Amino acid sequence: MTTTQLVEQIKLKESFLCIGLDVDLDKIPKHLLQEDDPIFAFNKAIIDATHHLCVAYKPNTAFYEAYGLEGWRALEKTIEYLDENCPNHFTIADAKRGDIGNTSTMYAKAFFQDLNFDSVTVAPYMGKDSVEPFLAFENKHAILLALTSNQGAFDFQTKEIQNRELYKQVLETSKSWNNSDRLMYVVGATKAEYLEGIRQIIPDAFLLVPGVGAQGGSLQEVCKYGMTEQIGLLINSSRGILYASQASDFAEAAAAKAKALQSDMSAILRTL
Repeated sequence: MTTTQLVEQIKLKESFLCIGLDVDLDKIPKHLLQEDDPIFAFNKAIIDATHHLCVAYKPNTAFYEAYGLEGWRALEKTIEYLDENCPNHFTIADAKRGDIGNTSTMYAKAFFQDLNFDSVTVAPYMGKDSVEPFLAFENKHAILLALTSNQGAFDFQTKEIQNRELYKQVLETSKSWNNSDRLMYVVGATKAEYLEGIRQIIPDAFLLVPGVGAQGGSLQEVCKYGMTEQIGLLINSSRGILYASQASDFAEAAAAKAKALQSDMSAILRTL
């Protein structure tokens, strides 16, 4: 999917919501554990209930890898279901990969060719030759970890090196990489006050913003400092939507939470 197509979907749905499909078997409704594939059964119900309210889905691969082959098969079934039933949704493999070049190429093939994701999250620490293999795939995107929402982000990302914070150096350097127009960036909603400076470096790139909802980030603050003329934002919510209820109405409860966010987004978009 191209960014132009993504923007079209955002405007059509009046939503820039991304739903994180982070399935924890200890948190899903107990009756689903009787299913042959409880992970996929949960995902399918969530997708069916929320697809009209969001423009993207983001499975975190750790929540599938943790369950071995059955978990990975559930991930495969989930992306196949999205491809067949929601082909206009942007899909993100939240895998946080990044290794030497030939290894990164294999990671990119796994997510872009085998699983057919539109994008994958990538760590920048090993630099240009670990990220460019992901950028070699046309109409696919690497979403670079820039400034994350966890407390440990302050250990390295905001440290100054030669009078400039490390995350700003990452942003600036990444613009010189081959096919950098296919880069998106992760910026945590709990770091909304940094967005104004980030936009001075990457004024047009899409930002994937986790942390609204359960982590306490403010949608309004993120939009105030991070939104562009072409929207430029994907706001992710995972736990706040997925686990709104553990009863038989879990999908309806998830849809209600998604609808509340979508309504707020619609109101913001109508002011542009």
